[in-house]
Amino acid sequence: MTRKIAILGATGSVGTSTLDLVERHRDRFEVVAVTAATNAEGLANIVRRTGAKLAVIADRSRLKHLQDFLADADCRVAAGDEALVEAASGEADVVVGAIVGCAGLKPVMAAVEAGKTVALANKEALVTAGEIMTRAAQAGGATLLPVDSEHNAIFQCLAGSRSKDVSKIILTASGGPFRTATADFIAQATPAQAVAHPNWSMGAKISVDSATLMNKGLELIEAHYLFAAPSEQLEVVIHPQSVVHSMVEFIDGSVLAQLGSPDMRIPIAYALSWPERIDTPAQRLDLAAIARLDFEAPDLTRFPALRLAREALDAGGAAPIVLNAANEVAVAGFLAGRSRFPEIVHAVEQALERSDFAPPQSIGDVLEIDRATRSQVSALMAEACS
Repeated sequence: MTRKIAILGATGSVGTSTLDLVERHRDRFEVVAVTAATNAEGLANIVRRTGAKLAVIADRSRLKHLQDFLADADCRVAAGDEALVEAASGEADVVVGAIVGCAGLKPVMAAVEAGKTVALANKEALVTAGEIMTRAAQAGGATLLPVDSEHNAIFQCLAGSRSKDVSKIILTASGGPFRTATADFIAQATPAQAVAHPNWSMGAKISVDSATLMNKGLELIEAHYLFAAPSEQLEVVIHPQSVVHSMVEFIDGSVLAQLGSPDMRIPIAYALSWPERIDTPAQRLDLAAIARLDFEAPDLTRFPALRLAREALDAGGAAPIVLNAANEVAVAGFLAGRSRFPEIVHAVEQALERSDFAPPQSIGDVLEIDRATRSQVSALMAEACS
């Protein structure tokens, strides 16, 4: 049976990889809705390639541009938050949640509440609203399938296992571009150096998160909610080759690992086709050519973001929301040249220390905590620059 697909964030990195797979398997997938933040022309091109019947641009000021690009297409065009929610909760069987940041929270939640299968690439959704979202998934019969390579690897390793048989979940991290750099070098790092990931091709924000190891910290929190795993059961290990994407240790001492080339089409393909598998064009592993697989413990002195994320996970409540919001603002400031690399983590730590928010009870609460934190961190950073 053909699966109907909605791609939230279709013009981004995950969206582009998803489209590549869909177009290779047109007999299995039909794209019914696509969305983008501001790239009207790119979204229009995707509509023409896929025949999607609904195209949504988040930025209302770009609606006229999208309408012009699709004037002769058999596709309904819309803009804004309500339209994003409609795309997520409409006729699709599978919703690919690939909108970066908290902007993706409402549409992902709408897909969950509508009982969809959600291929989740937006880690912020579970980081900021994990308990609310997993509770809604259980109530609405939704299925959350991880697209992040690490969580997808864990999901594959856990297949058919009982939770009581799991002793440890081990997330691997490449270590980013500064894995072997000195503290002095890291302190002077430029945006160009920070986004130059050695293994993966990703957007600027997530590349900086990889450089600080905040990305792995966010993944710890996401793993906690995806797999109902307590903090003490979650571990991070640095693996520079990015061949082993994550591991699961069982109570008998067995360790299962998922290996593959660093190509996001592999985890996306598994999420789209689960519980089956489909072909991908990803390069096959040649273990003899790779020759070695290295592992090391993360350095929490040079990369304190991982420590902060663990503390936020253990604190619970509003802390993960504050962590994520503060990090997004601080990374944006660094990429814009308004602050230095170490100030990213400093801003996050300050925000966590000043946080006094009550635990969120709804998505509205999550978004208000997110908004207030962003405002606070923006003011602190502006003050520091003045």
